[in-house]
Amino acid sequence: MTTPSAPPSSDSSQGGTSVLKKALTTPLLYFFILGDVLGAGVYVLVGQIAAESGGAVWVPLLLALLLSLLTAASYAELATTYPRAGGASHYAILAYGPFTGLLAGYCMPAAGIVSVAAPARGFAGDFLATFVTLAVLLVAAVFLGALALLNARGISESTRANLVATLVEVGGLLLVAGLGGWLLLRGDGDPGRLTRLGSADTGAAAGALSGTVLACYSFVGFETSVNVAEETRDPRRSCPRALFGALVTAGAVYVPVGVVASAAVPTATLAHSSGPLLEVVKEAGGVPPKLFSAVALVAVANGALLTGIMSSRLAYGMARDGLLPRFLTRVLPGRRTPWASIATTTGVSFVLALTGDVATLASTLVLLLLVVFFIVDTAVLVQRRDRTARPHFWAYTAVPVLGAASCVVLAARVGAEVWMRGLSVIAVGVALGAVATAHRRRSSF
Repeated sequence: MTTPSAPPSSDSSQGGTSVLKKALTTPLLYFFILGDVLGAGVYVLVGQIAAESGGAVWVPLLLALLLSLLTAASYAELATTYPRAGGASHYAILAYGPFTGLLAGYCMPAAGIVSVAAPARGFAGDFLATFVTLAVLLVAAVFLGALALLNARGISESTRANLVATLVEVGGLLLVAGLGGWLLLRGDGDPGRLTRLGSADTGAAAGALSGTVLACYSFVGFETSVNVAEETRDPRRSCPRALFGALVTAGAVYVPVGVVASAAVPTATLAHSSGPLLEVVKEAGGVPPKLFSAVALVAVANGALLTGIMSSRLAYGMARDGLLPRFLTRVLPGRRTPWASIATTTGVSFVLALTGDVATLASTLVLLLLVVFFIVDTAVLVQRRDRTARPHFWAYTAVPVLGAASCVVLAARVGAEVWMRGLSVIAVGVALGAVATAHRRRSSF
């Protein structure tokens, strides 16, 4: 297959100042994805998964990994075919046109901004309170401002900071796995809980699916990689390797953590704890709670940093495609980072951090991403008609089909209240899509 000609001139508008710097190698991209996936989710969601699925927490975690890998294959194929900062929005435009592109693109930055707002608020909670108690407004402002400055400094600096933070996150999770294993070896805990799937109110299948919806939140973050494909030196080789490698690594950490947490701590205790992994540390003993709280704070900050990078790059890509104001394409002359989109997405995240709780923000995030994942899984099939695409990663047809079907199944398990919140956000996206489509049609005449 031949390599297509150079991308449109819009990629190099303003005298080339909007072209992003290619700085990411395969290892940096791998740790970028792994750091985003191993964010705050697993540190706080194990208890909520246990509340839905019972003691067999490992089942929804494993199902979430498998379902994430399905959609990740679609992302890998599209990212290696069209390595541009717009990500899902750009793929949807190519497959379905600007209306669906704006819908997908609107959902992605909305999800990303929500995902940054949640840890900004959570950072001011119990983990920080272990050291000092400060006003949420002050903590959120300093937290988001520091992340924005690091994001604007450059993708290389951000990903190097992520490398250190990811090692801390993995160390914290391995610590939990080790402490839980030691607790079981000394005869404490109850391994029998690992076979109890579902609850008295729900059957095993319903409990597993409801738990999987929550567990998927622990794996989301892999989609951020396609928004930095344009800043990757060799996306055709790096994207699939880093993407699948990071997801498998995360699964290899999550499942043992879920096993030891459920076996070491009673299910009811996990379900009612805002820091379920801290319960494992307390049960095992020997590790100061402040040490683990510090690790959790690093995890929260790192996940927010990487999601902030994704949101700003996606807003930049959508603006370049004419779906958002052109102002968002402005970049720093020396750093070549999209400062306008970074400032804008950070400001919106700050507002959301002050107007919603962590649980509500997280639930809305999952639904928005399921909509995006369905669009991407179907777009990869549509775009196979493009015979001029560059050589790329290719997934078996059954993989994106199963990925799209899994999105429908999981969306059916989302509660009505969350659907109402999600639909209101999507409705705004549909309205913006209609306006953008009408504007383009008038401009073509």
